[in-house]
Formats: sequence, structure tokens, C-alpha cells
Amino acid sequence: MSQVPRRRGRLLLALATAGALLVTGCTGTSTPVDSSKYDALPDESGTPVDGGTVTIALTPGLTPNYIYPYPPAAVGGTTIGYDLMWRALYRTSLEGQPFDEGTSLAEAPVFSDDGLTATIAMKDDTWSNGNPVTADDVVFSFDLLKAAIAESPANWSFYSPGQFPDGVTAVATAPGTLTLQFETAYNPSYLVSLLQLLYVMPSADWSIAETGGPILDSSQPENAAAIYAYLTGQSADQSTFASNPLWQVVNGPYQLAAFEPSTGSFSLTPNAEYTGPGDARIERVDFKAFTSAAAIYNQYEAGTLTVGRLDASYASKIDELREKGYNVYGAPAPSRFDGLVLNFDNTVDNFDKVIGQLYVRQALQHLIDQPAYIKSRGIHSGTASENYSTGGLNSAYPADFGEKAPYPFDPEAAEKLLTDHGWKVDAEGGTVCERPGSGEDECGEGIPEGQKISFTIASANEPAYVGARDLAFVSQLKKLGIDAKIVTKSLNHMYANYGNSYAPASTNEWSMQDFGPFIQTAYPTSNGSFNTGGGFNLGSYSDPEADALMEASTFGSAPDALSAEVTMLSKDLPVLFFPTPDTLIVWKDTLSGPPSTFRSLLKFSYSPEQWYFTEKQPED
Repeated sequence: MSQVPRRRGRLLLALATAGALLVTGCTGTSTPVDSSKYDALPDESGTPVDGGTVTIALTPGLTPNYIYPYPPAAVGGTTIGYDLMWRALYRTSLEGQPFDEGTSLAEAPVFSDDGLTATIAMKDDTWSNGNPVTADDVVFSFDLLKAAIAESPANWSFYSPGQFPDGVTAVATAPGTLTLQFETAYNPSYLVSLLQLLYVMPSADWSIAETGGPILDSSQPENAAAIYAYLTGQSADQSTFASNPLWQVVNGPYQLAAFEPSTGSFSLTPNAEYTGPGDARIERVDFKAFTSAAAIYNQYEAGTLTVGRLDASYASKIDELREKGYNVYGAPAPSRFDGLVLNFDNTVDNFDKVIGQLYVRQALQHLIDQPAYIKSRGIHSGTASENYSTGGLNSAYPADFGEKAPYPFDPEAAEKLLTDHGWKVDAEGGTVCERPGSGEDECGEGIPEGQKISFTIASANEPAYVGARDLAFVSQLKKLGIDAKIVTKSLNHMYANYGNSYAPASTNEWSMQDFGPFIQTAYPTSNGSFNTGGGFNLGSYSDPEADALMEASTFGSAPDALSAEVTMLSKDLPVLFFPTPDTLIVWKDTLSGPPSTFRSLLKFSYSPEQWYFTEKQPED
């Protein structure tokens, strides 16, 4: 089950120990952790034993507060229930396939020669009440997605005006056949990645606008709007998540058994009607909320957690965890990059004018010491890799510079960029613009004489490396007379308030924000994230060349279109790039299953229906 919050559908993340982290910082002398300690994925092993409870640690700061798969943007926070309770039409694969065939609800789409029609055959899956999962259910889900966007484009973070689902018609040509018709042909890989976000919901049970009301035709926009309003209204009542009959009709392997509103912890039990792979030998799955990485580690020490993540600050404890009976595996999450988001609309201290200058963004990137952040005990402790690309590491769509940094750590180069463009660099008094104007050797249009470079960074309170790297960056900025302040916020607060595309009233409250990773779809276009008007374009980045390249990667068929997009964006810096951390996964060595199901934890995708214990559990 994905812990991806509504705002961060593609993506995810303390300064409680900021003082200690700053002291160790980039001058830490401890030996970085050797990745060979955790880069091997254990084989499936042991004899399955029925029963037992798997206890999984939720990411600190992401407190589940919603259950309906397409919540209004206004609620913010994190949605529970999809992936394990409601499956998407296609499920993401980390095994080099376009999608995971075994756990998806449909076969691969077949496209017409002109690309304007896709025919999709449904599999023989079943709802928990015994009804078949049909193409009508997919059409219903499509109608509800359109209703969510009609209410507010921000209600689906992958939406860009004029793109999917705009200009797309979904029709159930038979109970087991779905037909999609397009006004403009999509890149097939991109379309499949979008359909991995289309969660399929029960039309026979949810097509109502009031409890006990009549079934409505969701193809009528006014009906779809009424249904959406009813379902989102029901989802707002956290106290009824586990008792409301609506949420018990699922097509995934589990049903909700309990939810604790005060903490966000919840429990799942097997759906007896689930027809996908796996024997559901596990009796119960408990997702437990935590307030910090330290609290999670303490539960590993006590042996009470079955599955979870390991913060980099505890990477030196890997050998001890193995001695305590845990497996540890880690790798960079696919299609991930860690970007410090820039707010191109923030007008405080003329930040919009300053950050709008490419040379300023280049100078700032030159001040991010990725190699040192990786080695630092206070930040990554060796458990990360340099990454300067929106396509992520080991991507099938690489930038033309490969893994070489376009703007490597080089404070002298940063200073020269500023001085060459009319700034007087003064570490003590503050760097100021001395040559205003729009000439090649001047500060830039709209930047007045005497202007300083000053801004605020909103920094997520979890995981710990976020605050640590922001502190290291600010320390380097001050050496060039740039005044940056850090304001620590919870992930939920940032998700709800810091995005120009859906929270414009807060635009001047943040200049930059660091919430952790951007985790994109299997086809990692930044369409939606950095295109003009994109629903996930948090900082209002806009560039005509970038728009054209994203248009080509989304609708075109040229094999190098996405690489061209990735190259341009990575060089133009809509965000500043930090290292990509290795995601460290921990689970008890008495728990086993297909290795691919543990690798999928890199993207918060859980498959406990395919897991089993190899020893009888004490509670049994």
C-alpha cells in the first residue's frame, strides 16, 4: 500500500537533532557505510507457516487522514487504502516491465495504428462482495476522476489542463473490455504510467449521492459531481473508516479492520474474495504511526517491528540489526530525484526576479556539495548517490551529460557567476546588486541596485537528512553573503500549504522548500511537475522550451524525446539537486516471499498477501 500523500502522488518525505547534525555535518570523520552491506536482496526461503501479524512502520510525518482515493486538495495529508484495498488498473513494476502483470487488473492496452484508440481487456478479478470487477467500474472511476478535477484542477496532482483525462473518452464496450479514445495520441509508455494512477472503484456500490440513495449514471457530469461530493464527505469522517460499508467493498487483497484517528495507525485483514497472486497466509497487517526515525529504530531494537525503513543516521547499525534477526536491503528508488523546490512567484525581497535568473540558479547549485553530503555522518553516512537529473539514477531515459554534474560543487565558480553579473559578494555585509539592468554583465531585469539575495527555506521535519542537508547548504550560502533562513515544518503542513498550483494564498510564505523526494512514474516525464500550469508545478516554473519538450515526450513517439526533456530541465534547474538517498528496507528474517515484493518497498508498494512467516509467531 502506498503511503504517498495526495499532493505528492509521485513522489515522497528532523531538525530535532539539528544541532548535533550541524556539528558533524560535512566535516564528519566517521567512515561512510559500505553499500555492499545492503545491496543484495535475499532469496525466498523457508517453509510457509500460516498466521501471524506483520507490523509495518509508517513514515514519520505522514499521518493518514483520508480513505477515498481521489480526495479534495484542501484536505492535504496522506490517503490510506489504495494499492492494498483498491488496485489501480495497472500496478507499477520495478522489474523492468511496463507494469506488474500479476497484480494488475487488466492486460496490456492494444493501440490502433493512429494511436487514437486503446482497447484494454479486463482480467477476471472480483470485488469483496463477490461481484466481478468490470470495465464499467473503470469507466466509473474515470468519471469520478473528471469530477474531482472539475471541482478543482488541484484535486489530482498529475493533471495538466488539456491533458489526460481531458480529451479522453472511456467506454465499456463489453463487461470485460474497456475502450479509450483520444483526441490526441499519447506516448504509449506515458499512458500506461498514468493508468497506474487510475484506482478502480465499485460502480455498483458507490454510484450514489446519499446513503441508501438510488444508483446514478456517473457519465452525467452533474451526477458524477454529486457522487464525488458524497464520497469525499463520507471520507472526511475518520471515526467511521473501519465501520462504513462503503470502504469495505474492495478489489485489493485486504480490507480495513481498524483505524485510529488520533495517530493514523490502522490494521488490515485479508479480503477472502481477492483473486490475484498470493495465498494471504498473514492473518493481519498493522501499519503503525511513528513520530521520528529514532522511535522506529527503538522498535527494531525491541524486536516489535516486522517491516520498515531505516534512517541513514542509523546505517552504522546494520550489522547489529542483522544480529537481531533482520534483513536489510537498500537501493535508490527508481525515477527519483531530490530537489529543493524554487518558488518563482514569491515576490518577497524580489526573490522571483532573482531566482528567475539562470546564472543565480547555477551559482546556487555550485554551492551544494553532493559528494560531502553523501559521506557525512550527519547527512547520509554513505547511503546515497550523486544525482543531477529529473530522470533519476540508472534511468532508461538519461540526460546527455550522463551522471556527470553539470554544475559541480565549486564555490569559486558560484562567486564568479555572481560577480560577472553585477553583484558585489560580501560574506560579512551581504551580497548586493551593484549593476542593475538586463545586460549580460548586469544583475537582471527587475533587480534593483542594492538588492540582496535573501530567502526562506521550508524544511521538512522528517527524515533527519532533510534538515541536515538544508543546514549544510545554508552554511555554504552564508560564505557568499547570501542570507537564507530555515523554517521547519511538518510534511502534512507543507503538503497542504506550499504549492502555488493549489495554495496560491501561501505563495509568499516560502521561497524554497525541501520535502524530500520527487518519486515519478515509471515513465519519468516531468509533465505536470514543471510544465506551465501543471497541477504539481509547486513553484510555478515556466519555460517555453521546456513546455515543448514535455509536450513531445507526452504525445510524441520519438525514442529520445524523454531524454531531451530530462537534459534540458536538469540543466535549467527548476529545482536544485541534492543526492538521491538509498532507501533502506528492514524486515525480520523469519518473513519471506518473492524478492520482487521486497524490492517494491523502495516505492512504498506493499504485497503482504505474498509474504509468509517461516516460524510460528508468539501471538499465535
